[in-house]
Amino acid sequence: MATDELHWMELTELTRRIHAREVSPVEATEAQLARIEKLDDGLKSFALLMAESARAEARAAESEIMRGEIRGPLHGAPIAVKDLCWTKGVPTAAGMPIHKDFRPDQDGTVVRRLREAGAVVLGKLQLTEGAFADHHPAITPPVNPWNAAHWSGASSSGSGVATAAGLCFGSIGSDTGGSIRFPSAANGVTGLKPTWGRVSRFGAFELAATLDHLGPMTRSAADAAAMLGAIAGPDPHDPTASQERVPNYLAGIGRGLKGIRVGLDADWNHRGVDDAVARSVAAAIAVLRGLGAEIREVRFPNAEAVIADWIPHCAVETAVAHEATYPSRKTEYGPALAGLIEAGRALSGFDYQKIILRRNDFRGAVAALFETIDLLVVPAQPFASPTLATMATLGQDPAMLMALLRFTCPFDMTGSPTITMPCAFTEAGTPLGFQLVARHMGEDLLCRAGYAYQQATDWHHRHPELH
Repeated sequence: MATDELHWMELTELTRRIHAREVSPVEATEAQLARIEKLDDGLKSFALLMAESARAEARAAESEIMRGEIRGPLHGAPIAVKDLCWTKGVPTAAGMPIHKDFRPDQDGTVVRRLREAGAVVLGKLQLTEGAFADHHPAITPPVNPWNAAHWSGASSSGSGVATAAGLCFGSIGSDTGGSIRFPSAANGVTGLKPTWGRVSRFGAFELAATLDHLGPMTRSAADAAAMLGAIAGPDPHDPTASQERVPNYLAGIGRGLKGIRVGLDADWNHRGVDDAVARSVAAAIAVLRGLGAEIREVRFPNAEAVIADWIPHCAVETAVAHEATYPSRKTEYGPALAGLIEAGRALSGFDYQKIILRRNDFRGAVAALFETIDLLVVPAQPFASPTLATMATLGQDPAMLMALLRFTCPFDMTGSPTITMPCAFTEAGTPLGFQLVARHMGEDLLCRAGYAYQQATDWHHRHPELH
């Protein structure tokens, strides 16, 4: 196969061919490095390319595979990681110029597990400052490959852009308020936010410790299943990582949706949602129904308080995470992250405890909802593919920020797993996405549902035209 035909291939299809010795890991890696060199000056998705070590990893994978020593479904696949994941001996900046010289003495758990699975790490992907809302003023944000005038998502913007543009076969993102789901929707890729604790956070810069999730961003639900299977599981370095066994997420992925109960709160899904988003989600629901899912009307617990609480809650945890460098190096911070930290430092313990109590009540109410349904269907965001000009006003419009977070941050507050998939395109030619949400540790069902949806549609097979 010609290497110029590889870059849009799904990860699981690529490794199937690699393991059958139809494609070489070295060929695939060299093709990706050449494509990155050709396109990423314009897309700005990579914070750092690790070409030398990637080539060494590809050669090692090729030798093992030639000997018949196949580690699993990631073996030989070129992937990339968000630049808040520690990589041994390699700068890990988390989108912050003050950390540009930080070189960890070990890999973070996610990076270590990807390497143990035989993946080839191409490099580190750009993100917003400290994984919050905006990129640091000194950093050029990644460019949406579908339309440069439109938002590429935050904070895993580089992960979304690189995966959508064919610069890697899958990536790692993180999600504290929506940062796997926003760039997945904006760039037309599949993002899986696992249950909080399903994936170790050791060796990843914190934004907010009890809200942060690490997860895969890929071309398909099957690819997300393969990546999650490699990175999930207990970790002695992270006492908050779940001790539950990790299932084989690919094993039952083709079982379909017949009889699966999908909850729909039509009022919550439509309130404040623009027509393009509403139509795209309705069309996705019709596909799920056609696949045999039982669509059930439900009433989602009132989320207004927990949405309003997300920013102060995140702010307190962020202030703790940055205690070593803020306020001592305050002048080196961008305005958005500095403003968040200031808000966290100003919040009283009295008010913070009220937030904790409301969060616990909401988490319990959502858990109870999943006693009656298997999945919940919601938009990824309330307005379709915002432009950069619109997003530039976000910091001055609290109501708009609350609206943007409406369908994402509640599931960080509960720790619920979600999968985001492309489901339509706007008139501007940019993707739209929707979410499925499951009960805690329900990633196997999310992957199965995502796979069924993607077998019946071709949105995830559409790619931006890049030259």
